[in-house]
Amino acid sequence: MHLLILSRNAQLYSTSRLVLAARSRGHEVTVADPLDFQIVISRGRPSMYLGDRPVPHADLVVPRIGASVTNYGLAVVRQFDMMGVPVLNTAVAIARSRDKLRAMQLLTKKNIDVPITVCAKTPDSVALALELVGGCPAIVKLQQGAQGIGTMIAETPQAVTSLLETLWAMGQDIILQEYIAESKGKDYRAIVVGGRVVAAMRRQARAGEFRSNLHRGGEGQRVKMDKRYTQAAIVAVREMGLEVAGVDMLESKNGPKILEINSSPGLEGVERTSGVDVAGKIIDHAERYVIARKNKKKRRVDPIIDAERRNSRLRPAPLAARANGVASVRRP
Repeated sequence: MHLLILSRNAQLYSTSRLVLAARSRGHEVTVADPLDFQIVISRGRPSMYLGDRPVPHADLVVPRIGASVTNYGLAVVRQFDMMGVPVLNTAVAIARSRDKLRAMQLLTKKNIDVPITVCAKTPDSVALALELVGGCPAIVKLQQGAQGIGTMIAETPQAVTSLLETLWAMGQDIILQEYIAESKGKDYRAIVVGGRVVAAMRRQARAGEFRSNLHRGGEGQRVKMDKRYTQAAIVAVREMGLEVAGVDMLESKNGPKILEINSSPGLEGVERTSGVDVAGKIIDHAERYVIARKNKKKRRVDPIIDAERRNSRLRPAPLAARANGVASVRRP
């Protein structure tokens, strides 16, 4: 099997671990920067170039799309999908999870608990938004942030107003979120692969910091999660339509609250903390995923993702038919 990993840097821990895990199982691997692809839009013949050559054959594409290249990276992933190349995490699923507000909307629709979250757009709405999330302290987040970047805590109403007005002036979309005091700087990070939690850890923020991200000084501890947390992580990832994801959950007095779903989770912290070969688990699932596609086994497809695929394959109606008001559609 030939795997194509989309990553800005082949030397990153997560990327290099996936390469090693794939090669140890006898697979060929190519790592390519998504920004190096040229997307060719042509009726009935979607294609791409890598540099000055047609994109090499791949049995599966494994996206590692960073927040800094989200838009173009998603366009590249979408093009592979339209070309019929299996993609482990589709563009629609990645975009859905990366938009924090959209993700929260979908999760709560399935009765999955999240911190109370309010989206506001004008200064006049701040007071009510703050009241709805339970007052201060409150969490202010960029709608498209990642790895703790763009996540701030505001201790007073004045601080909330100042933060929001500053970020709005910069053209940022912001959400205001309930602060879960009982979590005390702790959360769970669970890695879900193919509908199973394959590894988990509890993260503890360093003193004076409310964000528990390991690269911000947080500490990871090996943990066996309660069944409620395991199930919440699995359902959350399934609702996003992802095959591989990291799920961050807060411990609250009412059980798990989903904080964030990451479609390109870092592997270093969770592998070293849990002792689990997460990269190997991902490649094992990739093998099963490709075999399932080749055997044309029925897979549970998210209706939104399926609709986008079908719409992209529609042909324009013949001119005569359109002139007569007939919607003639041909499929490839």
